[in-house]
Amino acid sequence: MKILVVEDEPQLAQSITAFLESEGHICESAIDLSQALHMVDNIYDIIILDLNLPDGNGLEVVKKVKGKAMNTGVIIVSARDSLDNKIEGLELGADDYLTKPFQMAELNARLKSLVRRVHFKGEEKIEFNELMISPSELLVTVNKQILDLTKKEFDLLVYFIANKNRVLTKTGIGEHMSKDFMDYGFTDDFIYTHIKNLRKKLLKAGCGDYIRNVYGVGYKFTDVD
Repeated sequence: MKILVVEDEPQLAQSITAFLESEGHICESAIDLSQALHMVDNIYDIIILDLNLPDGNGLEVVKKVKGKAMNTGVIIVSARDSLDNKIEGLELGADDYLTKPFQMAELNARLKSLVRRVHFKGEEKIEFNELMISPSELLVTVNKQILDLTKKEFDLLVYFIANKNRVLTKTGIGEHMSKDFMDYGFTDDFIYTHIKNLRKKLLKAGCGDYIRNVYGVGYKFTDVD
């Protein structure tokens, strides 16, 4: 993927760029708002965007990208963890929100999830062993048996499959599930309940037990023992 990193902290920008390049991505960087607004005229798959830039608010980048209907994903990365900033960014069209400090592995998981979600929109179906998912219909089947899933359970399942074989932290899952600001503030109990209900429905339909609890960390979706 071609990624633009908009970050005014040199050490953090370098760390993000070095990590993503080690994952095989092509990275370019901008250190302030004016440079970012100029660079987004180019084509990027993903923009990793800090909000608190020295010459203005990074949300101006979101407005420009989404206003031109660019097929570019935007992940806001910011120390601003207030509800108002999250709501504003998501309402403008940002695809995800990651609060500093964060682990590079978590950022990478968000990137992969975003790319998969964008990719899945163009797919007629997603297959994983006996599971088949139709994104356009919000439909999931196990061995051709239709599952009755809630919207949150459907999104959670797609998120797991998009990040299969990766350990997902409870914090990361909670932030993903609260992309809709009306659900802001998912607790561990809410996350556990949604995962428990999803797992129960999958098992009842004859699906393999792919959702694994990683003690003290989070969960992993895998068919590898």
